[in-house]
Parts: sequence; structure tokens; C-alpha cells
Amino acid sequence: MKKTIAIIIAFLSFVFLSLKVSTPGDSSIGVDDALRNFGLGVDDFVVANEQLYEAIEGLNADSASIISARNALKDCRRSYKRIAFFTSYFFPSETRFYNGAPKFEVEEPTLELVEPMGLQQIEALLFEDNVLDSKSDLLVQSEAILTSARDMHSLLFGIKINDAQILESVRIELIRITTLYISGYDAPMLKTGITETLEATNALRNALKPYFEANPEHSKSLALLISNSQSYLKAHQDFDSFNRMEFLTQFALPMQKQFGEFVSRLDLVINTTSHLNYEAPHIYSKNALKSWDDHEGDSMQKMALADLGRTLFFDKSLSGDASTSCATCHQPENYFADQLQKSPSLVRDSVLRRNTPTLMYAGWQHSQFWDGRVANLQDQIHNVFLNPLEMNGNEKALSGNVLQKDKYKKLINASFPDKKVQELGINKASEALAAFIKQLGPMDSPFDQYIAGNQTALTDRQVNGFNLFMGKAQCGTCHFPPFFNSLLPPLFDISEVEVLGVTATDDFEKPELDADLGRFDLYKMRYYKGAFKTPTVRNSAKTAPYMHNGSFKSLAKVMDFYNKGGGRSLALEVEEQTLSSKPLNLSEPETEDIILFLESLTDSKPENQNFSN
Repeated sequence: MKKTIAIIIAFLSFVFLSLKVSTPGDSSIGVDDALRNFGLGVDDFVVANEQLYEAIEGLNADSASIISARNALKDCRRSYKRIAFFTSYFFPSETRFYNGAPKFEVEEPTLELVEPMGLQQIEALLFEDNVLDSKSDLLVQSEAILTSARDMHSLLFGIKINDAQILESVRIELIRITTLYISGYDAPMLKTGITETLEATNALRNALKPYFEANPEHSKSLALLISNSQSYLKAHQDFDSFNRMEFLTQFALPMQKQFGEFVSRLDLVINTTSHLNYEAPHIYSKNALKSWDDHEGDSMQKMALADLGRTLFFDKSLSGDASTSCATCHQPENYFADQLQKSPSLVRDSVLRRNTPTLMYAGWQHSQFWDGRVANLQDQIHNVFLNPLEMNGNEKALSGNVLQKDKYKKLINASFPDKKVQELGINKASEALAAFIKQLGPMDSPFDQYIAGNQTALTDRQVNGFNLFMGKAQCGTCHFPPFFNSLLPPLFDISEVEVLGVTATDDFEKPELDADLGRFDLYKMRYYKGAFKTPTVRNSAKTAPYMHNGSFKSLAKVMDFYNKGGGRSLALEVEEQTLSSKPLNLSEPETEDIILFLESLTDSKPENQNFSN
């Protein structure tokens, strides 16, 4: 009972903290409809939660009762998706409460723990081997959601919203559909991602109805596209066989593009996000996200800065003994990796602690290094430069000798016109190197060409591999589009870490847990034991070996590890594993197709992109 009250109090406190008030604009086309639809949706959500609670209360030794509870959860999740776009935008704390991840989350830097809660946690408990053992926890979770849902109408007290906000909430939901819902991100065991996508699409259609009626000429193509999308989703509801590539290219991405054009015509564009670029056609566009930690200055100055970084990248004199440049380990010909399990250190006969990852797309992460110990590229570069095992650089020598070279004079003057060379130091050198590294994301792979409209860029098996990657294999629930790394949609404001139970070698017959504790070395929280950042799988076909320790020699071994269910499935003690330990049951041809898809993520050769000096 105490736990129930604690969760309810936490939920209700979220209610008051999350109230989002704004001043309405001059127009008010769909506000009344949106509020009315939300109210009706809340009523349905309450009823669905009541039925879910009853089903959980009725759990017994009969397996039929478990099936009944799971079906009630499916109904409840579908009901929630009818209000998710509105709730997520206007009441984000409640969204976290109702549909948060089913794992302990650590709030940094305070290191406060957020307990697993909500519909995802109920799903996890309903799919445990001994469901009845978790009945009391299930009742606590269900009662807390029900109590909060009954109070959702109070969220509207005093709220002021406008059309631009409603339309932005729709825009962001379209990104969720494209990147998360179709992958089953928040219902991986129920596999209701496609039916939930349909519910979300229906809700968006209802939200847009008054805007379509007020602007019939401008809305015809978008309205037809949404209608056709609804028909497609109704006709193809099986999660594992759903053709995500067809859905994306024919419906979801065109919807994003046309929606952006429609809102622009209405002159109702606002952007309250930090990283989304609404001028991009869709989320797979190369310019879909705005660059963060961007250098100030005009375009010519930024180009000069990147050129300065490029030149520094290949300069061995940055290292203490003039033996090592950034390119020594991050080799352009090897897609900015080095194909070694672990790179040699500057100390004779020793190697670095972890595998050298590719730098391609490194600029599209909010944390750097395998354990995410620094917040940006500049701090990473600074760290590597001073590390005695990696470059053992000297800031005084950098300013007094390296940057004094003739080849840097013109570049420095163009990059930092108001600075003297001796004033630059590692901070400005890191800024230049970061500007260069941010260019290492061409997005010109066969996959990108296919998304852009070249229907011959991928084979049928590669298309099937993408569908499996984003569906049955559940790869897309950690390797998020469009960069297929840990950058979490739809706001792309978090880089996630995961605990996989990676083994010391790729011998799964005699598995041994890798001793590296990952992020736990930074923060002594047991939920961080073995936690590492999820890297991009773009260009992964060219950047073997794999994992933080370089222990997996091939993509086939990587797929075998995931197919088995990670370290816990190999009988290793990985208490806080975030990867499901249930086997994926992928067939050999399916595994091969996923690998073929990963090969399709290979960009043109970096040396052909003039990334050498």
C-alpha cells in the first residue's frame, strides 16, 4: 500500500509540474476540437485502465487469465495512443509516467533513480516466466495509472493552447510513428506497434480535420495521403511481416513532407524543439537535425575552421613524441576506425582499454566515448590530446610550435580572425577538429539513395533486412533512425546507454562476461554496470571488430549474440541487462538479410570524399 501511495503521489506531482501554458495566437481553428477530443480520449483511457486493473486482479494459475490481462493491456495501449500526441507535447511528465521505459533510469547529475513505471513496465511483468509472482507489483502499477488517468481532466484547468502548438504536436507525433512506433519500441513483447500506429494516425487525422475543412484546397493531397495510410495500416497489421520500407517510402515520409508544406501555407509554424529542423522534408533527410555545439561565424569562417581541423587531424606533431595523429587510429581508408580489436597505446607493448570506434556520425551524439563520459566532441578531443596513453600532447607545445607552422597561418586567420596564434591552445584546436569530425556524416549510402527515391539502390533482401531490423529483430529499438545510433527520437535530445552483457570473446559455447564495467566506473550505480553507449551501425560492414571491447570479429557473431538474447541468455550474471534475454528466433536467412541491410548503410569511401590531407 505504501508503494502504491508513493507512486500515485509521484504521478500527481508530475501533473502540476508539467502544466504548459501559452498565449493563443490570433487564429483558433482546431483548439476546441483538440480539447474536446482529448477529453473523450481520456474517458476511453480511464475505462481501458479499469478493465486492465480488473484483468490483473483476476490473474490466477490458469494461463487464460494471463492472456486476458495481456489483451486488456493491448486495449489500454491502443487507447493511450489516441491521446499520446497531445499528452506528450502538453504534459510530458505524464507521458513519462504512463509510458516510460521498463527499467530503472538514472537522473544525472543528481543520480536520482526513477523507478520503472507505467504501461511498459506492466508489459514487462506480464511476460515474465512467473507472472503470478509479480501480481502485487502489477496491481500497484495498474492502480497508480488508473488513479492518475481519472485525474487527467484536471490537466486542462487554466491551460491555454493555440493552433501552432497543436500542429507542432502533430508534427512530432509523425516522427514518433516513423522512428519508434513501427519498431515496437514501447511494446516489444506485445508486438502491437502496427495497430498502435494506426490508432495514432487516426488521432492525428481527427486533430487535423478542422484545419482541412478550413483549408480544403491546400489540404487535399495530405488528407488523401493520411487516408491511404490508414487503409494500408488496417490491411497490414501483423507486426513481424509488416513492410516498414513500403510504409515509410509511400506514406510516412511523404506525410511528413506534405504536412510541413501544409503548415507553412497556414503560416502556423513554430519550433519549440532544440534539435529538429522543420525545413527538412522528413526525418531521414540529411538536414533533419540542427547541429549542436555549432561554431559561431559566417559560412566561409566555418569552412575554414573545418579545413583547419582537417589539417590538424593528420598532424602527428600534436602527439608528445610526434608519432601519432588522430588519423593513426581513426583511419579514413577504414571509415575512420582501424580494424583492430584495441589500438596500440603510446606505452610500448600495451593497448588501449577499448575498441576504437568510427568517427563517422560521431557528431550526432550527445555524449562521447563508449561510456559517455564527456558531453561533446571538443571535450573528447581535449581528453584524447592530454591522455598519456593516446597522444600525450602538451598545450604549451601546441601553441608554441604546432600552430606556428606556415601551413596553419592562413587557416587560423580565417577561422579565428580576432585571435593571435599563441592565444588559441587546445580549446580552439579542439573546436576546429570537432568542426571537421561533424562533416563525417555524408548519408550517401545505398540505403539513403533508396529512401531518396532510387528504387534500384537496394536488393529485395536488403529491404527485407531493413524490415527485420526495424521489426522482428528489434534492432531499431536501440539503434534509432536516422543515424541508427543511441540518439533518441522524436526530440533527439538524449543519447542512451544499454547493458547487453557483452562477452570477453565471441566464443558463445564457453562464454565469459567482459570485465569492463563501463559507465559504472563514472557513477557507482548498479544499473550502470556494463552500460555502454549504443554506437551507429552505419558503415558497420567496414568497421569490424565490434562492441566496446572489439571481441566480436564479424557481423554474423554480433547477430548471433543478439539472436540468443545477450549475456543473460548465455547464463552470465547480468542483473541489470536492458536487452531482452528472450531469443529473437531469427532464421539463418533472416540473419543474413539483416547483415545485407547493414552493408547497405555503407557510405561512399571516405578517401573519395577528400577526407585526407
